[in-house]
Parts: sequence; C-alpha cells; structure tokens
Amino acid sequence: MRTTTNPNPLAAVRNLGILAHVDAGKTTVTERILFATGTTHKRGEVHDGTTVTDFDPQERDRGITIFAAAVSCAWDGHRLNLIDTPGHVDFADEVERSLRVLDGAVAVFDAVAGVEPQSESVWRQADRHGVPRIAFVNKLDRAGADLDAAVESIRSRLHPAPLVVQLPIGSEDGFTGVVDLLRMRALTWADDTTAVDEGPVPDGLREEALRRRRLLEEAVAERHPAALEEFCDRETLSAGTLTAALRDLTHSGDGVVVLCGSAYRNRGVEPLLDAVVAYLPSPLDVPAVRGEHGEERPCDPAAPFVALAFKVNATPTGRLTYVRVYSGTIEKGATVWDARARRSERIGRILRVQADRHAPLERAVAGDIVAVVGLKSARAGSTLCAPDAPLVLEPPGVAEPVVSVAVEAERSVDTDRLASALARLADEDPSLVVRTDAETGQTLLSGMGELHLEVAVEKVRREHGLTLNVGRPRVSYRETVGRGVSGLVFRHVKQDGGAGQFAHVVLDVEPSAEGFEFRSAVVGGRVPQEYVRAVEAGCRDALAEGPLGGHPVTGLRVTLTDGSTHVKDSSDTAFRTAGRFGLREALRACAMVLLEPVVEVTVTVPEDAVGAVLGDLAARRGRVSGSLTRGASAIVTATVPLAELFGYATRLRSRTQGRGTFTARPTGYAAAPAVTTAR
Repeated sequence: MRTTTNPNPLAAVRNLGILAHVDAGKTTVTERILFATGTTHKRGEVHDGTTVTDFDPQERDRGITIFAAAVSCAWDGHRLNLIDTPGHVDFADEVERSLRVLDGAVAVFDAVAGVEPQSESVWRQADRHGVPRIAFVNKLDRAGADLDAAVESIRSRLHPAPLVVQLPIGSEDGFTGVVDLLRMRALTWADDTTAVDEGPVPDGLREEALRRRRLLEEAVAERHPAALEEFCDRETLSAGTLTAALRDLTHSGDGVVVLCGSAYRNRGVEPLLDAVVAYLPSPLDVPAVRGEHGEERPCDPAAPFVALAFKVNATPTGRLTYVRVYSGTIEKGATVWDARARRSERIGRILRVQADRHAPLERAVAGDIVAVVGLKSARAGSTLCAPDAPLVLEPPGVAEPVVSVAVEAERSVDTDRLASALARLADEDPSLVVRTDAETGQTLLSGMGELHLEVAVEKVRREHGLTLNVGRPRVSYRETVGRGVSGLVFRHVKQDGGAGQFAHVVLDVEPSAEGFEFRSAVVGGRVPQEYVRAVEAGCRDALAEGPLGGHPVTGLRVTLTDGSTHVKDSSDTAFRTAGRFGLREALRACAMVLLEPVVEVTVTVPEDAVGAVLGDLAARRGRVSGSLTRGASAIVTATVPLAELFGYATRLRSRTQGRGTFTARPTGYAAAPAVTTAR
C-alpha cells in the first residue's frame, strides 16, 4: 500500500457508501476493500457467514445485508469511512439515511444483469442527495458477463455519461485483469496470489485499448472545457489532464467513471481504491452544511460543532448513536445540544466503528463518521451542536410504511416487555411504526415490506427472548376523492355557559395530483387570516381517517370559499374544529376511491416456466409491462398490488422448481377494483 501526504488532513478523508441491487456483490466488494487495505487479514465470504459488515445473525442466516454497517480503513495515505448499505427494497430507508451523510459512493453492478431494479432506485436516491458516484461492474468472471452491455444499461436506464477507464483482459473464466486506459498499462492477478502484477498492454489488446482510450478522451473533452482546450491543441489528453477532468465530471455529476473486476476473485479492487481516492470528493469538496434557516457551517475543526445523527443501535453494552461531524470538534465528556429534542446531552465515549467492533477515540473532528455513547434522546435525524451556537439540520426523509402485522406476546405477563422491545425497534429504525388499533386494541407493527417485518419480529424474538403471535400482513390503504363537492356549509356552534364557540365555513373539495392542498378564496375579510390557518389545521386533522374504511386521505384540494365569525365566540379552536368536522362531512358527500399500494415486480425465470409465471401474475391482478430474454432466462416486469404478493416467493419457487427469483420496488398507489363509492 502506497503512502502520500496531504497538506490539509481533511483532504485525505473519503466518506463513501457502497450501493447496489441485491446480490450484485456490495458486501464482497467491502470485504475485499478491508482485506486490500490491511484492515482484515482474512477474506470474509457471504456464503460462509464470515463477513465483517454482515455481522448480525439474521444477515448471516439470510445471506443478505439488512442493516447499514460502517467501517473505516486507510489507503494511499487516505482515511476511508465506508458504509455498506442494504440492497433489498424493504430496507431502502437504511440507504436513505446513509446517503444523507455521505460525500460519495461506489455503485456496484452485476456484469451479467447490468442495471437491475434496485440499482436504479438507489441511483435515484443518490441523485436526490447530490452524491457523486463511480461505478464498478462486478462479476466479470461469470458466464455471460459483458462489460459493454452493462455500460449500455447504465447509459440507457440511469442516463449519466459512462466514462469507461478500463478494458477487461480475458472473459468469463478467463478474466485475469484489466487494462488501465489512462496510463496504458496492464494490471493482472494470478489465481494463487492477491498481488497485482503491472506490465505492458498485451499485443492482442493494444489496438482495442488505443481505440477505447481515444473514445474516452473524446467523451471527456466534450464535457470538460480545460480538457477540450488541450485536446484541440495536442489532439490527445495526458493522464494528468484526464484524471483531473474525470474528478471534476464526477463531482458535477456530468459523468460517471466506470471500472470493472471480480471482487470474489480479488481482481480489480486496488484500482477501485485508487479511483475512490482520485475521483470522489473529500469533506472539503462538498458545500458547507446549511441549517434549516439558511445558516452555514464550514467543514473546519475550529468552527462551532455541528453533527447529524443518522443511525441508532441499542447494544448490550449501551446505546450507540452514529453521527457525521460536519463542523467543529467534539471531545469525550463534552456537552452538546440536541437541537430537535431541545435538551443537553453528554458524550460519554467516542468510537471509531469497525462494524460490530469499536476503537475508542479521544475526539472527532469535521469530516468524521463515528459512533458516540451516552446520548439518551437523540434519534436518527437529530442535530447535535455546540450549546452556544445552535443549528438545526434537515433530517433524512422517512418513507411511509405500507405493510402492517398484528403482534402480541403469547404470555400476558410479557406484554410490557413486548411494548418496550417494540419501542426500541422504532427508535432504531424510523421506518418502523408501532401503534394500537383503536377498534380492536391490537398492537400493529408497520414497515416497508413483508421481509422488513419478518426481520423486525425475529429481532424481538432473538434479542428479548419473547414468544410472539403474529397476524397475517395487511397493506396500508389510502383514500382519495374521485368526484368532489362544492359549497358545503358547516357551522360549529357550542354554548355551555361562559364563552361559547362559533365558526361558520363553506368548503369546496376536489381531486388533486398533490397529496393535500389548501387555499382560501374568502374576500372582504369575512374569515380573518388567523382563522384561515386554523381551518387548514382542522382539515389536516380530518385527513387521518377517511369515510370508506378509516384510512388516511390523500390527493385532494380544499378551498375555503366563505364563512363568518362571531364577535365574542369565534376563536382558533372553534375554526379548527369546524375545519375538521366540515371536511369530514364533505368527504362523506364526495365520491371516494380506495387506493392500494402497488409494486413493480421483476421476475427472472427459465424460459420453460414463463407461461406458468405469467398465469400466476395475472391471477394476482398483475399487469405485465415488459419481458426480455437473456441467455436461457426470461425477465418479466409487471405491476402488481402489494396485497397480492404475500407468499409469492414460495409460490414462485414451487412453479419454477426453485430456479425463479424476483425483486419488487414500490411505485405508489392505484385504485383498488370495485371499491369506488359515491355517497
């Protein structure tokens, strides 16, 4: 491992995540990075359950990443803080929280499958957060691997400009290394060693390498002014100019550097690490963090302290809160201000995280990702700052849960323990919601999917030793307005001694493409502005339960068109009550539509099983949107109601003799059949 020095220590930090679809090889890439950097001395394998980052028993049992895991390592004089994120759609919220605090990412793609559904989803998540990425096309040693096809899928489905900087040497079982197109050198790895052998480009590949180098130069010159100037003067680009231009294009998002290899066979990892250092930004390269009120804090250890908590993990030895330090310095034993909970907290310990292992630190500075012990109220999304320089950072977004199960302790004496365990679950994972059904009194656990809830329930069983009864999963429906009403009059009058309550409102309700819109068309001051705000608050209260089945209401526009007040009895409370009950009455007069969550399902099956799979999808009210053949397999894409997918994995295995697989990602809500109701 080479070492260099940097004038500013922050320039030598890279905070990056590993993003990909399930089974593209994220965790194996992470394991090989840890091995190549000397952080571990034995290569962990997913199939053996020996990986560092998939340390949870459920991750090892299921062979997938469930929880985002942070590790830290060093390469070429740089500190790499790396987060291995889940690839399954049910755990997309873990990816969202991780991306909120990362400066860059490596997107891993399967060389056979190319861009897969969840690859696209995590790419869009990174787009929303403005996280620069480089791409690593993995599994080039597999039968059917095709770098060009994978790159074309990146271009056509993700729409960046892929800038391929390597050419594979050999294919499938014969894949032995890559040609570095920037320095025109061959990097090869032998089967019996992990060391990289550097040499000249093989004669049989030299002409192709020169052609691809030329294509790379032209693509970079087309997008980078300084590179274009040199290209016009010299008709070529130097390796230094290419490297600088590729870094700029990566930071701006105008291009994505593409590398390739086989992480399982330990080929291509060292060049990937060099690319992380060369192209992904340091904390100094990203804009200053901005508070909700526009305040800015630079990435400077001497500035006032501010950090964002993005993950909470309750362990047997204490409550760990993972934080990204954006500005300032924090030391062990210091007091910080939780800006959202509005209370002081004391930092007991600061830890450098290595998945489930930790190394104590005396301090953490701007640019660090660490875990702290001692915080009692901080949750994912909490801002920690200096008490004398408060600042509130925007928290990561939390997706609304779409599936629920009823859970209860088998023994009544365990009811309190179950409540405590579920509260801790929701504290660790904000995408899990625990509530009590008002009608049945059941405790409902809601999450992002069937697997998400299975994992949560199993976690309670294992960690708390509870025996649980779990009901059949139920989806979270929504209600919307199909046909609205105009001029609905509602008067709220209450007189029971003393000051009374009076509010008169006239409401129009109509469908809307947005979730909820409210506007006032009142003229002449018949309803003062402060009461208009109270009517809007009351209408929002009414959205919690719709008239069809008590489901949340969305997709409507409410207009306050008229109203009146009483000189003594009108108040904010009266108009909020009028807004709530007035909208409820209006919804009962509307034609309401029940909405159900739908998902896009991608099913991969042998060609001889396509007919059975299509028939089964049709029986589940699925609408096929596309199909293609890749080798001996067929890939079918369909939109299916989420409620129809419960138990689908078992059904698919039985129809395909265990050879079929599927993935699903939420696409929103659609009208459920035969449930439109006019009042």
